[in-house]
Amino acid sequence: MTQLMGRPLLEVPGEPGGRPVVADLLTGVRTALVGLAMVGVPVLGLWVATPYADSDAAGATRLAGALWLLGHGAPVLRGGADAPLTVTPLLLGALVVVLLYRAGAGVAARRGLRSRWGGPVALWTGYCAVAVVVALHCAGAGLFRSRVLPDLLVVGLLAGLSTAAGVRSVRRLRPEAVGIEFLFDRLPPGWRPVGGVSVVCRAAAAAGAGLVATGGLLVAAAAALDAVTGGGRGMALLGRGPAALSGLLMLTVVLLPNAVLWGAAYALGPGFEVGAGTLVSPGGTRLGAVPEFPLFALLPQEGPGGWRLAALLLPLLAGLAPAVLLGRAAGGRRSPAGAGPWPPAATAVAALAAALLLGAGATALGWLSGGALAAGRMARLGPVPWWTGLAAAGWLAAVAVPGALLVRHRALGPAAVVYAGDDVYADDVEHAEDVTHPGDAGSAAGAGGTAAGRGASARLALRGRRSALELRARTHALVLRLSGPRRPTG
Repeated sequence: MTQLMGRPLLEVPGEPGGRPVVADLLTGVRTALVGLAMVGVPVLGLWVATPYADSDAAGATRLAGALWLLGHGAPVLRGGADAPLTVTPLLLGALVVVLLYRAGAGVAARRGLRSRWGGPVALWTGYCAVAVVVALHCAGAGLFRSRVLPDLLVVGLLAGLSTAAGVRSVRRLRPEAVGIEFLFDRLPPGWRPVGGVSVVCRAAAAAGAGLVATGGLLVAAAAALDAVTGGGRGMALLGRGPAALSGLLMLTVVLLPNAVLWGAAYALGPGFEVGAGTLVSPGGTRLGAVPEFPLFALLPQEGPGGWRLAALLLPLLAGLAPAVLLGRAAGGRRSPAGAGPWPPAATAVAALAAALLLGAGATALGWLSGGALAAGRMARLGPVPWWTGLAAAGWLAAVAVPGALLVRHRALGPAAVVYAGDDVYADDVEHAEDVTHPGDAGSAAGAGGTAAGRGASARLALRGRRSALELRARTHALVLRLSGPRRPTG
């Protein structure tokens, strides 16, 4: 009896400690319902608070379902003319990805590696089952309507990729399994950054974070300028009653990541479009009539760029952190054990690889952040993906390649004599040849007894002696560097 009570009631025979497929299927359903509730609860709350709502509860639920599908990147139709709406609210998309990623990682961790694909497949199936119900419900009449087959394909693809990413995080793949390492191995030895995959990925991520921060800074500056000097165009759109105010604020929040990415594209130079035949860039702005929306009220006035060209300097600042990361790794600092310093060519290759990764990411995010708001003129919104990716890669390459080489040179330069306060390492005179420099086979600076000055005259003498010793050590290190590496005798 004790053994029967201690065994799980829903355990699948032959899988000790495993979870049944039904439990993983319900996990996928629950994950989808949680994401749907994040969208549906505010929409239903606004429908209840609106005193003159022109739709019933079914229309409100269809609107919530269409917005949930739109958050996955699925295209929906708007209005009686079936105008396409493909602008993805990236905040909703990020929430969906996080939910699926965590669910996939949790299922894979509980099931173990022996049956790692049984749980994720059931999770994906449960999630897609909810998507089928939502797409069919939103296919009827309403302000926003779903396109069942394309929407299900997009939802299934996003759910599969996010769940697979969660499963792979549990497996903890080695860095050597990354494709970029395979490309590095095909390079000649002098051009190969040994063990540089993780450093290249960190540098690209740091550059991407810098560009996102640049876009956020530009959006915040535009909002401040609009509030101070622009007559409050954005705030004027918000004074339309509590329900309209809440709806506009929530829609602005879910589209704020899109605006930040558009600001990053603006800082890179290509800018973005707010309709066919328009352009918003530091070089100038061409606009026509735009929809009344708080984020569109932050757009600059039409005309030449002028002082707005200063925004082009922000990506240069965003490239400093990647240059430092790559340069320190090239100098042998924070590099894998046994990797050693990289040659200059390998340092440049690592910087260019980080630039290419950043360009690929900028292209993908530029494509996701834009889309169509309607047919005709509003069929093109957001940055041009290819131009944005090329500009991001070019900016990072222009900054990271010379910056990484400079940091590497300083990291591998002649080491100075070390002093602490007024203490002098007197034995540096006899052991000046042991100062580390790139040509030595691994020497270290010697350390001897210390001398402390007492009184003003002794302190001045120690300072003068320190300067003389430092000059002598630097001169000796320079001579050794110019004469080439020394060979040990005996």
